[in-house]
Amino acid sequence: MAKASDVKKVVLAYSGGLDTSVILRWLQQHYGCEVVTFTADLGQGEELEPARKKAEQFGVKEIFVEDLRETFVKDFVFPMFRANTLYEGQYLLGTSIARPLIAQRQIEIAEAVGADAVAHGATGKGNDQVRFELSYYALKPDVKVIAPWREWDLTSRTKLLDFAEKNQIPVTKDKRGEAPFSVDANLLHSSSEGKILEDPAVAPDEIVFQRTVSPEAAPDKPTEITIDFLSGDPVALNGEALSPATLLTRLNEYGRINGIGRLDLVENRFVGMKSRGIYETPGGTILLTAHRSMETITLDRDAGHLKDSIMPRYAELIYNGLWFSPERRMLQALIDTSQHSVTGRVRLKLYKGNVICVGRESPNSLYDARVVTFEDDEGAYNQQDAQGFIRLNALRLRLGAQIGRKGGAL
Repeated sequence: MAKASDVKKVVLAYSGGLDTSVILRWLQQHYGCEVVTFTADLGQGEELEPARKKAEQFGVKEIFVEDLRETFVKDFVFPMFRANTLYEGQYLLGTSIARPLIAQRQIEIAEAVGADAVAHGATGKGNDQVRFELSYYALKPDVKVIAPWREWDLTSRTKLLDFAEKNQIPVTKDKRGEAPFSVDANLLHSSSEGKILEDPAVAPDEIVFQRTVSPEAAPDKPTEITIDFLSGDPVALNGEALSPATLLTRLNEYGRINGIGRLDLVENRFVGMKSRGIYETPGGTILLTAHRSMETITLDRDAGHLKDSIMPRYAELIYNGLWFSPERRMLQALIDTSQHSVTGRVRLKLYKGNVICVGRESPNSLYDARVVTFEDDEGAYNQQDAQGFIRLNALRLRLGAQIGRKGGAL
């Protein structure tokens, strides 16, 4: 915990919402320091200029409001998708992958304005405090970190609202009541958790879903699209070259209309507890199927299997906030090397929550119809070669079976 007397200037990750507005005023009062605000547009779908105006009302002199959507997708989302990354086999890590970018930009701003501290609004129960702070320390080892939720005595919603009213912090009408659940969103996903979603035995109400129609309400006619890949990254949709953020935005719309990308998950948080979240990742779900389909014809078997074997570890590193760790960078180098040949086009059918690959082609395809055909292969494959292959692979099994008959162990 940073000492108030040690902090002269702090860069706050600021959304303009109630919580971070309270934090802004609390920092000014409790630390008596200058506060610099940083608000990032990661595609959360909210107007950000109100955050600038609110910061001005608090007397903030240095205000940063930045559109980071292209950086987010190009330098964070796409590298992660090269690995077909899923945490605990299901979660596409929409929240996790956004935190290192926010932290990185905070540190860059701190360096630029001469700040000696950074602050975030993550609570002391969740993963985000870990993700932010591990990133801060990896990028600026001597930085002071302020985490108000671990320091102050505003331990209830009532106390938070009382503080806001006493300090002339505007509270919108919808914020005065108890929110039914909390939401985090960016261009990759939205996540909802808490309150009415805390019982994992109770199905989420339809009001929870913000980015997708229900599969039942999706069109009765399938939608067909194509995605072009270049060295593992998507570069075109339906034959049209698009920037990373634009491509993901378009995929999100296809996913929304067709009810794709919903996930009801009970996950293991890094801090030790289990939590239930409702995730919507429409474009990312489409992209995952497309990328895997492209790899099926362009990756060597054992190279692909090796890549798949490290994916859970890679996913865990991102989930736990270790994007800037040496081990994540090492794994990324291996993953990126595997993608040199992953170039071509995938054709997909989207229908009522499903993403179905119906075709794939590549100039680097390892699929050889002459070898695999059931018809005359014209000498491309000698079936007699299989006999020796099978006998060699059966040798240890035969020896083991002989020992077994003599009463030996496995």
